[in-house]
Amino acid sequence: MSQFPTFEVIPAVDVQDGEAVQLVAGERDSGKRYGDPVAAAERWLDEGAETLHLVDLDGAFEGDRENADAIEAIVDATGEDVDVQVGGGIRTVEDATSLLDAGVDRVILGTAAVENPEIVEEISETHPGSVMVSLDAKEGEVVVSGWTEGTGLDPAEAAARYEELGAGSVLFTNVDVEGQLSGIDREAVERVVDAVEIPVVASGGVTDLADVGELRESGAAAVVVGTALYEGRFSLAEAMEV
Repeated sequence: MSQFPTFEVIPAVDVQDGEAVQLVAGERDSGKRYGDPVAAAERWLDEGAETLHLVDLDGAFEGDRENADAIEAIVDATGEDVDVQVGGGIRTVEDATSLLDAGVDRVILGTAAVENPEIVEEISETHPGSVMVSLDAKEGEVVVSGWTEGTGLDPAEAAARYEELGAGSVLFTNVDVEGQLSGIDREAVERVVDAVEIPVVASGGVTDLADVGELRESGAAAVVVGTALYEGRFSLAEAMEV
């Protein structure tokens, strides 16, 4: 079955210091905490989530999977009917394949894919379609290492390159609007969607149901939503109806 046969709304469970957190504009210490990440994941599952988006934020910044236990507990709590995509601190083929073999459906590679594009090809050979390349853009440039380092790469050009290397999907995050409840940048999403045939999952800036609808119309295959859900701007069920 192809990924995202219909447009999906994917709740984010970002984990920092063992707690569910949502950052503002990718700033490390800007997060608002929402308690036990397993409880957060179970809440979204109860509300009908078809996919969960899990990120080890400490891993994204430090390069080591600091919250591996919490992520593993969430994976264990999800049933086979729910897809799980995991990112943050996955830096080697071994990191990725161990997660995939443990029941994770997609691994999200950001820094590792930029520093070593061949890693995408290598993982895809043994686990086809399982790599989601994360392209985080700040002021139109792909950034890595927890959004702290510029790369000079254009997001649309980078997306096309990773598609050639075997990536199964692209996660495009607009860091400029991340966590701020200030709205999306539809044009930036459309540029990436137009550059590839594989699914593009949009993230960053979703404030209301109109943003969800705009992203669907942009051609994105799915949207990851964090702060707006945690802050009760709308329910997962309302977003899924859109």
